[in-house]
Amino acid sequence: MILEGGGQRGIFTGGVLDYLMERRVVVPYVIGVSAGACNAVDYTSGQILRTKECMLDAQLDYELYGFHTMVRTRHFMNMDLIFDQFPNHDYPFDFRAFVRSPTRCLIAATNCVTGRAEFLEEYHSKARLMDICRASSSLPFAAPMATVNGIPMMDGGIADSVPVRRAMADGFEYNIVILTRGRGYYKKETGSSAARLARLCYRKYPNLARTLMRRNHIYNQEMDLVDRLERQGRAFVIRPKMPCVSRTETDLEKLEDFYWHGYETAEQLYPKLREWLAQREECVSRKRLLIK
Repeated sequence: MILEGGGQRGIFTGGVLDYLMERRVVVPYVIGVSAGACNAVDYTSGQILRTKECMLDAQLDYELYGFHTMVRTRHFMNMDLIFDQFPNHDYPFDFRAFVRSPTRCLIAATNCVTGRAEFLEEYHSKARLMDICRASSSLPFAAPMATVNGIPMMDGGIADSVPVRRAMADGFEYNIVILTRGRGYYKKETGSSAARLARLCYRKYPNLARTLMRRNHIYNQEMDLVDRLERQGRAFVIRPKMPCVSRTETDLEKLEDFYWHGYETAEQLYPKLREWLAQREECVSRKRLLIK
């Protein structure tokens, strides 16, 4: 299963996964990117509603990002709040359940030195797992670089927003793909002003700047791949049908609606998903027999 990011749009994915967890849908493998990384670890630990609590309910008591956060922390997003206080105190993350889960969980982050995507796993240290999630969610221009194993890393979506190819390379030919944009969405090619900003802000990391300038092109190629795999029956795609919220949405009513849109979309698609999963399992079983 592949989970796209998108900031606060990730609450749609939270709604989808909460329904799937209620129906006890367990997959053997999940990759989360950016906000999708937070979704991925909560799905793997089986914590229904935790994503909603962190992304929506928490805004009743905290400012997760914005002007006041920038004044206090010098950054647009309060990463310490999200990846330290929340998982350790306010909205505890069940690391033991995460480790016991049969689901292999990969988190995509962008290596700032190489400009390439890295796919990280952690089953021994809760602190390191949260550091990896922080790295994957560190949006360019809005959050500081995070460090994992002494390597500066940022938002996984910079280098690989929807890493279907990685899942297929790991042997998973059929994948559920949960997107946070509607059908037909493509990014505009990076403009000259955005390219200049990338080179200026990340002049010490030229490979990262180059990847940022190619990000939209890479994303559009991945959308072409997802559409092709969906037509071939090799991907089951769940995406919003209603207008999406913004990446930094603060309107709690809109976020609540988008969460329930995800939940209801999963509910509507569940019979088709069960059928698709059964067919894919049959295909895999036949291939194993042929190999034997």
